[in-house]
Amino acid sequence: MGWRIKKIIAYQIISLITVQDNFMITRDEVRQIAVLARIGLDEKELEKYSKDLSSILDWVKQLEEVDISGIEPTAHIAGLENVDREDKISDFENKDGIVKLFPESKDGYDKVKSVL
Repeated sequence: MGWRIKKIIAYQIISLITVQDNFMITRDEVRQIAVLARIGLDEKELEKYSKDLSSILDWVKQLEEVDISGIEPTAHIAGLENVDREDKISDFENKDGIVKLFPESKDGYDKVKSVL
């Protein structure tokens, strides 16, 4: 599934969360989300997912009630940080050895096989 479809689905679900106080998702809303996700659902599945998604949104509503005013945001619990190094320009010592590996050269350019 492409990122655009996922984004549309996420916006659809978020709009359901922000608009409604009662988080009962109708079968038509599940059908609309399924169309956006390109998922075929029968009537039995529409009813099941309506209940399942509604219970998930009720759980999210419960999480909104938790007091997190003194808690600092975190991306992960391990506390790891990226280790960066300074970008330095340096000469590559074996440039001629690498150039010899190219199968063909034309007009001063080294040609390789297509990657696609």
